[in-house]
Amino acid sequence: MSTEDRYALILETLMTEGHVETATLTRTLGVSEMTIRRDLMRLESDGALRRVRGGAMRANGGSYEPPFTVRTRLRSVEKDAIARAVVRHITDGETIVLDGGTTGLAIAEQLVSKLTTVCPLSLRAAAILIDSRTVRVLTPGGYIRHDEHTFVGTEAIETISNHAFDTFIMTASGISAHAGFTEWNEEDADVKRVALTSSKRCIVACDSSKFGQAAFSRVAAISEAELIVTDSGVDPAIRRELEELGTQVEVASVHDEAQHAGAFARD
Repeated sequence: MSTEDRYALILETLMTEGHVETATLTRTLGVSEMTIRRDLMRLESDGALRRVRGGAMRANGGSYEPPFTVRTRLRSVEKDAIARAVVRHITDGETIVLDGGTTGLAIAEQLVSKLTTVCPLSLRAAAILIDSRTVRVLTPGGYIRHDEHTFVGTEAIETISNHAFDTFIMTASGISAHAGFTEWNEEDADVKRVALTSSKRCIVACDSSKFGQAAFSRVAAISEAELIVTDSGVDPAIRRELEELGTQVEVASVHDEAQHAGAFARD
């Protein structure tokens, strides 16, 4: 198992349980205790966790953004199911702002066969869409964030604000009734806010680990989104709380996604 795979499993455990134990990780990952200690030290230095006796706890800081390469390994099946469910709400002819992040990339993969105009907020998403024969790609320009490859800055904001879009497909680092939709990075949050005001409706695509969390920069209140699409791991109490604020929460079926993958393999 690679170092990044270990980081992904550690972060996934922290997201769901709030803590990890060194001894448990050693057995689960089949590596030495020294290796796990080094992993925890590195993740602590990055702000991802706080080491305690016998293991580590989730960091309280809301500005820590796990590396993109690590996040691609987190909940990939759930993200694919979410992406497929989101695209079912998109009709041919729509103009779309597509957010960045790993869930945004999964959605880009599902949009390639739609007849749409898409403004991707990520260079990675643009690279997926550019070879489509049916998608017209509008790149926002501006600066590109290192590692994330998202478009940020005044040029990106001006491009988006000079257009009127049908739908903003937004991702989020945190979702809670109190804090609303939040984002780790302030520059990304600035672009998201403009995309939201430039679009007729907003669909939020977010896996269940982000629910009940609050990141550093506030993007919008829950009521600003028409629909939130997530996976079955969402806490029913949190789901009811969000729906009471007037936003529909749809649960994508991972089972359906697995069936689709099996059918595709047989084809």
